[in-house]
Amino acid sequence: MIFGYFARKRRNRQIVDELYRQLTAEARNPIFFSQMNVPDSVMGRFEMLSLFMVLFFRRTDNAGPAVKQLAQDMVDTFFEDIDHSLRELGVGDVSVPKRMKKLARMFYGRANAYGPAIGEKDQEALTEALMRNIHPPRKKTVTNDHHPDNTDMRALASTIIALDGDMMKVSESDLLDGRLGLSDPVSGSTGGTLDLQRSGADSDYQEDTANS
Repeated sequence: MIFGYFARKRRNRQIVDELYRQLTAEARNPIFFSQMNVPDSVMGRFEMLSLFMVLFFRRTDNAGPAVKQLAQDMVDTFFEDIDHSLRELGVGDVSVPKRMKKLARMFYGRANAYGPAIGEKDQEALTEALMRNIHPPRKKTVTNDHHPDNTDMRALASTIIALDGDMMKVSESDLLDGRLGLSDPVSGSTGGTLDLQRSGADSDYQEDTANS
């Protein structure tokens, strides 16, 4: 029995890692940085990954118990990844917890701002929220208006709302099997490279009932 428990945990870990890899690949699509005015920087990548995590959590919000546990595992992986990234950037051990708390507040604040706008397909509200977070206003000067010209978030807002529609169509069985298959932001075609290549992970994600 104990061996079955650990085997299940390994399979679940594979599926969570694969789903997270797919979300990260989506969030790092060069189109967002080259055509939709997202800064190609550490914070720009954090903003995009946060957006895709919001889409994922919207999809899993009203799902069954196994998918809800999967979503919790994705949350843990997301923050583990942030912790690892901070350390890779040279942030010291003493400062990491403080930075993590700040980034966690930022993420949940964004989730609260983006979620309702995406759910209502309110492109204007989402555009304004993206502008505030991705291009926070600078102090006005004689030569500097509220925002530079290259900060228009309307294309990104439209794309995210469309991708939310794709995410909502992903079945629970596909999520539990580690597949997203979201459309390309520009062409609308499904990226085959984002599907799970099932190298031995041939069982669905299983709810951990060991402690229930």
